[in-house]
Amino acid sequence: MSVKIRLSRFGSKKNPNYRIVAIDSRSTRSGRFIEILGHYNPQTDPSTIVFKKQGTLLWLARGAQPSNTVDKLLKVSGLKDEFEKDKKKYIEEVHS
Repeated sequence: MSVKIRLSRFGSKKNPNYRIVAIDSRSTRSGRFIEILGHYNPQTDPSTIVFKKQGTLLWLARGAQPSNTVDKLLKVSGLKDEFEKDKKKYIEEVHS
């Protein structure tokens, strides 16, 4: 099973809100997910980006591939840099 970290839309018509989820790559956009890792609201100024730090780093260490949009959100929030800096430490935690 290949796991991706991507956005899942919820909210009403013309009022998008997104959950950041770990999901099987074969599932649909708003299908069954494995875990909610945060949320993203593009309508606030500035945009609201919230990640569950430990869960997100855990899934990245397990090899989950973020979508292009989630990758940009990870960079904006600083989690991407933190993961790249201590990549070995997080991967060792997963395998121990």
